[in-house]
Amino acid sequence: MIKDGELLRKFEDDLIASTPLSYEASMKILDSMYREALALGVYPPADPLEGIEEKIRLAGILHGCSKK
Repeated sequence: MIKDGELLRKFEDDLIASTPLSYEASMKILDSMYREALALGVYPPADPLEGIEEKIRLAGILHGCSKK
């Protein structure tokens, strides 16, 4: 049982930082994730424009925050 979640998160962050992935390894992971999404039927989405209004609104908010 995990008793100190913060300690585990720090350990995981340090482990990831100390073992960087090569481009090839990153692409293999991406390809595996893509194949899994296809197998699960969650990609491509049934309606690609579903939720587009919310994404546009969020992009506007984020764009406005980046201006100083």
